Parts: sequence; structure tokens; C-alpha cells
Amino acid sequence: MVEAASVGTSGQQTRLIAVCGKGGVGKTAFTAMMSKVLLDRDRTGRLLLIDADPAKGLPLALDVEVKRTMGEVREEIIARSRRANREQKTQLIDMLDYMVLEALSEQEDYALLAMGRTETKGCYCPVNDLLRGTIEALSQDFDTILIDGEAGLEQINRQVMRRVDTLIIVSDATSRGLQTASLVKRMVEEENVIECGRLGLVLNRVQGNEELVERAAQSVGVEVVGFIPQDERVAYHDLIGKPLTELPPDSPGIVAVGEIVDRWILSRDPS
Repeated sequence: MVEAASVGTSGQQTRLIAVCGKGGVGKTAFTAMMSKVLLDRDRTGRLLLIDADPAKGLPLALDVEVKRTMGEVREEIIARSRRANREQKTQLIDMLDYMVLEALSEQEDYALLAMGRTETKGCYCPVNDLLRGTIEALSQDFDTILIDGEAGLEQINRQVMRRVDTLIIVSDATSRGLQTASLVKRMVEEENVIECGRLGLVLNRVQGNEELVERAAQSVGVEVVGFIPQDERVAYHDLIGKPLTELPPDSPGIVAVGEIVDRWILSRDPS
């Protein structure tokens, strides 16, 4: 999706972070809390959030209205190209940047781009490559990019993300969640499906059993970079539809995510 070689607005290499994991482990909630923490840190710079999950869970967690998704842009490109002549297709390419900017939800402190769903069947690799290139160009306007990946392994398997600086696997304290983490590790380190500078495991919804969970996680062979405790405030915000970015700074989940960001994300320069 985005190459890590882009240079952001600060003149430094853009920091590219992707979050993945099995469905239901709280990946999107973790990404939303991470967004809040990053917005509170000066080293983050200009922040772009990319929701790569067709379910559009991140906009809901942030209470952001998405008027247009990249999936809808893709559908429009395909529909127009089918009935366009050569000259019109050239004009369509020239319009692409404008179409992408229409899909960009500009907030006060960050921007959000939602990938959304695509309904058209068939192989449209040239269109996907064109969109990927446009997003890469867009990334030059940001210093930190945080991607909330699709649940499961499909996002990585399709190589929607080809290169990231930091890949965070979120898992709950279950054997199924850890098994998914193990599969991601194999895809990264053995199958080279995606290239990343660092790979880390975050254990979510831990309830006072950190030592037991960490011992179980050691079998995965991925560095455990933090534990997120069960946080009733997160559950309450989710229940009433309140943005997770409005969690108080002393919320146990926010405190834990803050420690991960400070120690493992912002303390190192992008690779």
C-alpha cells in the first residue's frame, strides 16, 4: 500500500506502522487508542490513519464520518474506464489525485483514509497499482502513518501492505490468537510475504495473568512489546458509541498503549 521510503513534512523518513491480528482481539480499539497517544506526542508529526478493513471499524471507533472510501474510488475508476475512449482514460488518470483527496477525511489533528469494500469482480491489478502509487504520493505529506489492517491474514497474504517499518500483531490471551500471530511471523520471516523492519506482539485484554500469557506467547517466537489490561472504560465507550480518542489519560488501556508507543515506536527512527 505505502512504501516506507517516503519522506514526511518534517524532512525525515515517514514512520509507517501497521496493526494486524485475528478478528475479535480488539485490534481496531488498540489502533484507535494508539492514535490518541500518537496525537499527544510531538515526535509523531502529521498523522495519517488508514483503515484497511472493509468493515470500516476505525472511523466508528474515532467517530469520523467517511463520505467516500478508496473502494468507491476504485469502483468509479473501473466503471468510467469501461466506457471511456483513450483520451477520456487519460483524463481519468489526471483526475485520480482529486478523487483520492475527496476520500481523505481531514480532521483537526489528523487525516483518515478508509479503504472500504470493492464490489466489482475480476483482476484489476493496474488500477490497484495506480491507487497504491497515489497513496504513496499522498504519504509524503505525513510524518507518521498508522494502518489498521483487515482482520486475519488476508491483508498480508494479498500484499496490500508490501513494506512497513513496524508491524504489530495484536492477540488476546487465547491459543487461536497466538496461532494467528505465529502464522504472521512465518509469513514475514520465512515466506517474505511482507517486508518489515520490526515485528512485535501486543497482548490485549490481559486480566492479571501477564506471566502466564507471556509464557504462552514465547512459543510464538515474537517479541512481546506490551500488555493491554482489560479496561472497562474502553468497553463503555464502545457500548455507547463514544470515540476512544476521548478516553481519559489515566485510563489503564491508554496508559499501557502510551508505554508501548514511547518505548517501542517513537524511541526509534524509521528503518
